[in-house]
Amino acid sequence: MPTFLKPGATPDITALRNGALSNPHGHGYALITANTITTGHSLDAETAIGEFAALRCEYPDGAALFHSRFATHGQHTLDNCHPFPVGGDERTVLAHNGILPSAVHPATGDERSDTRIAAEDFLPTTPFGSLDSWTGREGLERWLGSDKIVLLTVDPAYRHRAYLFNEARGHWDADTGIWYSNHDYLGYRWGYVYDGELDYCFCCGEDDSERLGPHCGYCGFCADCYQLFPHCACPDLAGRQRYADLLDIENA
Repeated sequence: MPTFLKPGATPDITALRNGALSNPHGHGYALITANTITTGHSLDAETAIGEFAALRCEYPDGAALFHSRFATHGQHTLDNCHPFPVGGDERTVLAHNGILPSAVHPATGDERSDTRIAAEDFLPTTPFGSLDSWTGREGLERWLGSDKIVLLTVDPAYRHRAYLFNEARGHWDADTGIWYSNHDYLGYRWGYVYDGELDYCFCCGEDDSERLGPHCGYCGFCADCYQLFPHCACPDLAGRQRYADLLDIENA
């Protein structure tokens, strides 16, 4: 779960802690500090949040990001904590939310995450062209699907120092100048809650009391693995088929 802060924005520590509780597999941050980027990583949320908050007080004027990881590919190690340098160049780093296409999934024996592979091997080849062009941005966002990427850079080859890809799929807190990739910062795990009468999907908020299996009948969110359809990471193929059958019934 990446969180992006505009220049001058102050971190919401409670929101970062909430996000870390829902995404417990490692944490990291990056801040533009004059003409460099300062990064840090930790498997302990409080350590990462404390370091980030202290550095933000010292360097409030640049863009910044904080990330907490919910692992889908790769080991739960410090090396797989976002953000990652792009192509090994520490002037440009990125953090990601979601599950990337299979082209960057780790092969057998590769302990890297999909995002790390994308940052190290795939995106440095500029497969979509310049990210400062409409063609490049649209190509990357189509490839991402529903995923989001935050990129910070001090490389003069880029026109800007901060980029949000699929920005509209996250949301801004207009009062704080902070962008969140999903709702985990609000303090609950996405899934279903029973209020005594009805089931609600925490992903889209719809009443889904008639759902079949773990998947929301409206948005496809899986309450078992917390991924959007068709990126369900569960081995329950029957559950996925139930959701596909439900869509066929609704669209008939």
